[in-house]
Amino acid sequence: MLDTIQQFFQRALNVPEADGQRQVTLELATAALLCEIVRADQRTAPAELAAWRRMLQERFSLSAERVDELMELATHEADQAVDHFQFVRLVNEHYDYADKVALVELMWRLAYADEALDAHEEHRIRKLADLLYVRHSDFIRTKLRVQEERGGASA
Repeated sequence: MLDTIQQFFQRALNVPEADGQRQVTLELATAALLCEIVRADQRTAPAELAAWRRMLQERFSLSAERVDELMELATHEADQAVDHFQFVRLVNEHYDYADKVALVELMWRLAYADEALDAHEEHRIRKLADLLYVRHSDFIRTKLRVQEERGGASA
């Protein structure tokens, strides 16, 4: 699997290793955290996968093929991870506060992608927001913004 990840880094992003490795690692960490939201309710709806794919493509400006590879790697990494620490640590080290809040908002959008917020999804977002040191007020604000945009869906 390590070879696959290294090949992805070299082939997909074609960036200098010293600087590029960090960016790719952040991409993979972000994708893995979003994967945790997709899988939180034990059901993976096509709408969730499409939203996850779109989020990664827009956030990282990757081709559809590269996003599919990143999603596959993120799923594998999330499956292998004992906890979220390795992903959260990278995000905490390299994202500023506004980026972390934006990531939490993406998590809410992903949770609502299938038109239903599951209690497990909300719990997972709350846990990750805490680990990312996102203030509770911003956690709630992003949830309410996503609900409002979706037409007032409630938890």
